[in-house]
Amino acid sequence: MLAQRIPGSILCCAAVTLREGAAVPDKTFPGILSTVGNTPLVELERLLPDFGSRVFGKIERFNPGGSIKDRSALGMLLAGIRSGEVQPGRTVIIESSSGNLAVGLAQICRYFGLRFICVVDGKTTEQNLAILSAFRAEVEVVTERDELTGEFLPVRLRRVRELVAATPDAYWPNQYASLLNPKAHETTMREIEESLDGAVDFLFCSVSTFGTLRGCRDHIRARGLDTTIVAVDALGSAIFGLESTQRLIPGHGASVVPPLMDASAADEVVHISDLECVVACRRLIGREAVLAGGSSGATVAALWKIRHRIPEGSNCVLIFPDGGDRYLDTIYSDAWVNQNFGDVAHLWKD
Repeated sequence: MLAQRIPGSILCCAAVTLREGAAVPDKTFPGILSTVGNTPLVELERLLPDFGSRVFGKIERFNPGGSIKDRSALGMLLAGIRSGEVQPGRTVIIESSSGNLAVGLAQICRYFGLRFICVVDGKTTEQNLAILSAFRAEVEVVTERDELTGEFLPVRLRRVRELVAATPDAYWPNQYASLLNPKAHETTMREIEESLDGAVDFLFCSVSTFGTLRGCRDHIRARGLDTTIVAVDALGSAIFGLESTQRLIPGHGASVVPPLMDASAADEVVHISDLECVVACRRLIGREAVLAGGSSGATVAALWKIRHRIPEGSNCVLIFPDGGDRYLDTIYSDAWVNQNFGDVAHLWKD
């Protein structure tokens, strides 16, 4: 059975082997899934000129599926396989996603020979849809918006419930409610802590399912770190009590409050508009040559907003959930930006 082929070191660093009597790192990996995690923490020295603190980006696009959601997807599915709830060749995985978790799950399902049905929506990029097709995922695209919120998520979730009820041997990982989601991100924060020897003064984390922020918070509390956690939400998101309105950029924010949401996990909340997100992404690539996704830009914009309140000499870590290659038709398209915001290029030019 394919489930028996799970490498024991799938979430570990590369092994150490002996060659000619000396211990050297083995730079090979037992299967693509063993490359999830251990992403680089990169100092961004040019992002904020004259800023009296150091800024670091946790670059999650280096996960094999291209985003931080690989961590959640792997954690949830491996737990199901190990418990016997998920059986390759029999179980049908069904999930809702705006894009990144869908790609992560699709890759893992293809690796283990699992059928995967994903419910996405009209904001899912063409590139993500093409990637899902390459992994042979079955995709349902929700095109109608919820009457109350004007967003797709409530409709996606209703469709997932319908599919789970109608599909034999269905398994819903449920990224919105599963505690395995934040559990996966305790490792994310552990990697950050180890990279900076525990000196993490500010952590900027965008929110959607609340998995990343909550998992990082759990590690911070367990280790007794003196870290200020800044939750970065979208303007028009309902997560922290604002009225839900239509948003252009997927990846952060939500039209309903996720079950994993814990307001006490954040020391501060910063709301970022779609335009601020675009400007920050353009500024990031202009100054640091980092092609980042929308939720990454949101963390940059949040740091910019509160930079005057950060004590000099602080270490500020921004989690960059994905890369910008899946936003080339939106955030990085001059035509799209001009259509939605007008002539705003002066906002990011030095």
